[in-house]
Amino acid sequence: MLLALDVGNTEITIGLFAGAELERSWRIMTHPDRTADEWAALLRALFNQAGLDVTAVDASIVASVVPGATEPLSDGLLIATGTTPMIVSPDSPVSVVLDVEEPHTVGADRIVNTIAASRLFGADTIVVDFGTATTFDCITKDGRFLGGVIAPGIRTAAENLVRRAAKLSATEFSAPARALGRRTDDCIRAGIVLGAADSVDGLVRRLKREWPTSDVPRVVATGGLAPLVAKYSSEIEEVHPDLTLQGLRLAAELLEGKARG
Repeated sequence: MLLALDVGNTEITIGLFAGAELERSWRIMTHPDRTADEWAALLRALFNQAGLDVTAVDASIVASVVPGATEPLSDGLLIATGTTPMIVSPDSPVSVVLDVEEPHTVGADRIVNTIAASRLFGADTIVVDFGTATTFDCITKDGRFLGGVIAPGIRTAAENLVRRAAKLSATEFSAPARALGRRTDDCIRAGIVLGAADSVDGLVRRLKREWPTSDVPRVVATGGLAPLVAKYSSEIEEVHPDLTLQGLRLAAELLEGKARG
């Protein structure tokens, strides 16, 4: 079985695959100061709670945008599962072309999204990934990463708003019935959720106008808040919450194939 970990600045998404099937997934907070032993204990606890045997894992792969967490997490995986994880980076031989000016700065999550979109959809695609940042990954059907947009994430923007405005309080992530808020809570939710949807739509339309091929890209959303925002977006066509994990699975297949020669 393959254990795939997408390490973001705020959360880590973990997926357990049996072949192409995602058998189980977890979402935990990112704590870069955890030691290898703490990572190992956490992984064992997650598997125990799910009634699974962590030693059944025979391969692992990590895409991380948190450098400080990568090494201790990798060591923790070795302790818990006995596997040395494959690490996705701009130098990984995963059949992706980073067609940008500074390819070494492209995040591992965006590389993995490129693999997933090109191999699963076979079409030019804009992947809107809702994480700590909201990223727009522009990908051609033949696996060329064109660049895109990095915008503040929904939670990041909401937390910053509440922190800086003394009279505002934290609110749940849901959209009000209408944009014209009559209560402060509704005003905040409209600004956060509907504002995010309209921002996505506006940026996607700009990207489509600048698209370098004759194809019209499909627009796919992923990440924890993707289903919520997609309800109010006119440009998002599909939601694939586990797209990044599937990209990690495909990256593992490519890397294992290269290792076998």
